[in-house]
Amino acid sequence: PQGIGSPSVYHAVIVIFLEFFAWGLLTAPTLVVLHETFPKHTFLMNGLIQGVKGLLSFLSAPLIGALSDVWGRKSFLLLTVFFTCAPIPLMKISPWWYFAVISVSGVFAVTFSVVFAYVADITQEHERSMAYGLVSATFAASLVTSPAIGAYLGRVYGDSLVVVLATAIALLDICFILVAVPESLPEKMRPASWGAPISWEQADPFASLKKVGQDSIVLLICITVFLSYLPEAGQYSSFFLYLRQIMGFSSESVAAFIAVLGILSIIAQTIVLSLLMRSIGNKNTILLGLGFQILQLAWYGFGSEPWMMWAAGAVAAMSSITFPAVSALVSRTADADQQGVVQGMITGIRGLCNGLGPALYGFIFYIFHVELNELPMPESPSGGSMVTQYHLQQNSIIPGPPFLFGACSVLLALLVALFIPEHTNLNVRSSNWKKHCGSHGHPHSPQAPGEAKEPLLQDTNV
Repeated sequence: PQGIGSPSVYHAVIVIFLEFFAWGLLTAPTLVVLHETFPKHTFLMNGLIQGVKGLLSFLSAPLIGALSDVWGRKSFLLLTVFFTCAPIPLMKISPWWYFAVISVSGVFAVTFSVVFAYVADITQEHERSMAYGLVSATFAASLVTSPAIGAYLGRVYGDSLVVVLATAIALLDICFILVAVPESLPEKMRPASWGAPISWEQADPFASLKKVGQDSIVLLICITVFLSYLPEAGQYSSFFLYLRQIMGFSSESVAAFIAVLGILSIIAQTIVLSLLMRSIGNKNTILLGLGFQILQLAWYGFGSEPWMMWAAGAVAAMSSITFPAVSALVSRTADADQQGVVQGMITGIRGLCNGLGPALYGFIFYIFHVELNELPMPESPSGGSMVTQYHLQQNSIIPGPPFLFGACSVLLALLVALFIPEHTNLNVRSSNWKKHCGSHGHPHSPQAPGEAKEPLLQDTNV
């Protein structure tokens, strides 16, 4: 068999680390190129680019998952990593093509789905949670370190070197998959030919969402997830650009902010979440997380000074406990044969938000005319005065209107979550749910529906 050794979680971990380390290096250069390419409507165009990418990922993820069940994981790992990293060298060649290819690459930007299916193939049920946690922690670690490294190299040697380095790391990832990663799906589980039929239900991204209204408790949970994750998805798509353009953060400050926020989020989702779940219960943990999210978004919305952003970032880390707590509530209250259905609904809603949230935030920024005519350079005296002048102009209105809208959305989510009972049995019956969950896992896995679960730290979350 191709590859080095037998399939292991470490193969998946290295693939994830290299891909997101390459993209993390480009954090600071991307913010600069984005404003230089779209100087008039920076936030609107950023929202549209990220929104198209998110919607395409939502639509294509079930199909790619179903095809990987038939044709094997390795080929789709190669496909998703190649197309996800394809825009990187275009940043210096042609910025317009760079952003166009980023939006279209959403069709294949589902590396996490294939990696989690890979992990499910090679782990037992009792090992899977730890393996998923290792993959998520590796993703977080890559984004904690790489933006700072990219910002430093860009300041000392220029952005061109950063782009070349990111391209080299992406090529290394592709070579690693080709040479070292063995196939995890046993040959006996795959059809003999590539013409195996794929049913529409397996590839239908809305299949799980159609079951939302079948149980009132599930409906409450899904509405809570939608109202809370919609502003979160929009925030993560535009917030670092907001820090750079509006708040006058330097590239190094943005990288440090990402690192601190990532480390605090990891602590919150492990130690703090565990303590809260034991002390105040599952539902109260969800309500507390939503409360922190409201405070964080309101602080972002009204904050006009850099120190306010740092303080709100610490609160943002605490708000990251909400989704793990929701997933735990579902896993505890749903029947064993309903886990995949309900988790699939939540996953589908979050995927939909990944497309709608960035576009919504970009549109609100556009409505309130939150733009700059030239790129602020906080390191220079002229840049500092320009940022101050902009703050004085915006203080009469609201510095960050989309964040205030997000706070109102999460407040509605909090009111809905109050009606979720602490202990209940979810009942979402569907004769075809196992077939639908085949797009996330494979029948030979003891817990195939589990692959509908998302990592605690997702692609966009850090």
